Amino acid sequence: MSFYAFEANDIYGNPVSMSTYKDKVVLVVNTATKCGFAGQFDGLQKLYDAYKDQGFIVLGFPSNQFMNQEPLDEKAIQATCSLNFGVNFPLFSKIDVKGKNAHPLYQWLVKQKKGLLGSSIKWNFTKFLIDREGHVVERFGPKETPQSFEAKIQESL
Repeated sequence: MSFYAFEANDIYGNPVSMSTYKDKVVLVVNTATKCGFAGQFDGLQKLYDAYKDQGFIVLGFPSNQFMNQEPLDEKAIQATCSLNFGVNFPLFSKIDVKGKNAHPLYQWLVKQKKGLLGSSIKWNFTKFLIDREGHVVERFGPKETPQSFEAKIQESL
């Protein structure tokens, strides 16, 4: 099974197959607009802007599982990300990223690459880098800024 086998609803509620991103290098991130790491939206957007023409894309998956740091509805998430952080990479509907109700994509991601404390997502802004074949090649923790792993993205491109 690969990344392309999954589907999720975009921020507007429309189903999107991850096969839409076939042959791209993908960075999947669980986000929250009220999180202390929300400043990473800026860095994620800069990476997207720098490498999108080479086949790189960032996919943001809002989640409210960490101290109620994403209390907004999808319309407000989209507006906040756009107006406050300049985000124009794809955002998806709010999902669970851990626990028994975790979205199937996240169940798969954490099995592919474990973090320092095991397979569970520990906080907002955990990032997964997926190669052009749909395989997870790296997992980056919440404290790892987008620019700290830019070289890994370049290698994957």
